[in-house]
Amino acid sequence: MIKLHQFHPSGNCYKVRLLLHQLGIPFETVETEMGPKGTRSLEFKAKNPIAKVPTVELEPGVFLAESNAILWYFAEGTPFIPSDKLERARMLQWMFFEQYSHEPYVAVARAWIAFFGIPPGKERELEERIQKGYAALDVMEGELAKRPFFAGERYSLADITLYAYTHVAEEGRFDLTRYPAIRAWFERVQSQPRHLRITDAVPAAAR
Repeated sequence: MIKLHQFHPSGNCYKVRLLLHQLGIPFETVETEMGPKGTRSLEFKAKNPIAKVPTVELEPGVFLAESNAILWYFAEGTPFIPSDKLERARMLQWMFFEQYSHEPYVAVARAWIAFFGIPPGKERELEERIQKGYAALDVMEGELAKRPFFAGERYSLADITLYAYTHVAEEGRFDLTRYPAIRAWFERVQSQPRHLRITDAVPAAAR
């Protein structure tokens, strides 16, 4: 049985739960505390020296980290990765955009505000991150005004990647009412077969 070491509210961990559920791959979750007693412990670093979740144990002693790498591993050879060379490259383009231009701002603002508290002295940095998060949302809005999904006409890993933190961005003080194309895309993502909400427990059938 695949084990997903995770912090349940994390969008990066949610990406993996969502894809595994949509692929019908059985897995179990292992809740992992952030910090010295969890992800930064020697025991966890033996599994993943990057000291982050998600980390999947594919089989005893075999681990894989980084959410988008995990998505690629499980989705290779499935419809979640486009067969067309250009669409596949565009999918990767948006996955890189998510990790470089979106997640550091949208996800971090949400984490500070909703879960961990704003670090002392970081109040100005929070506002800067929110501004850059809005810049990423503006880019997404423009793209989704032209096409239904990020890699063309079909739902792909690019959509899973960007949906994870965007649909809960309001928890990071982002106003999503100003983004009609993004909100319409939410509905398309949520209508996909075997959709799983970020707050959902892992269904018994997946264990």
